Amino acid sequence: MKLFVLAVVGAIIGWITNVLAIKFIFRPLKPINIPVLNMKIQGLIPKRKAELAKSVGEIVETELISMEEIIDKFIEDENKSEIIFNIKRKIKKIIDEKLPGFIPSAFKGMIESYIDEMIDKEADKAITELTEKLIHKATEKVKISKIIEEKINDFELEKLEEIVLCIAKKELKHIEILGAIIGCVIGFIQGIIIFMF
Repeated sequence: MKLFVLAVVGAIIGWITNVLAIKFIFRPLKPINIPVLNMKIQGLIPKRKAELAKSVGEIVETELISMEEIIDKFIEDENKSEIIFNIKRKIKKIIDEKLPGFIPSAFKGMIESYIDEMIDKEADKAITELTEKLIHKATEKVKISKIIEEKINDFELEKLEEIVLCIAKKELKHIEILGAIIGCVIGFIQGIIIFMF
């Protein structure tokens, strides 16, 4: 009976310890002063939010996605074809609207086909050059890491806690149960040692 009691007490202690450890990831949100010990207690994430935001931003920018990749994805081959088609359509419209009516339509057709030919030859190269310039300017001016850092820093801690707990609910429950199992085993082993000596 004593062995069973020690195992149950160990399980309860293990479970409570893990529940508290999970709570202390976020809580307390604001620092609490303990005057006797001359120390402050605050949850891990609230205490290191700025550092965490900076790290997440840098990891996303260096390891996951960059401005170059965003612009490259935006201007892929099918997008280039669409851009070239729109340029041709716009030029045709300008020719139809701006060239005087007395110019023969055969002459207008020759101008259009010449411009189409020039666009077919040069547009792909021009778009590639423009893309490279855009990438260069964007990487200088837009820092994904800074945007992510600002967003995380602006995020309310309660909302962040709610999201994390919602996503990792199942895993956190397993950690709590694992704490109870380990506590139970330790309590059982303690009971055996006590009875042996």
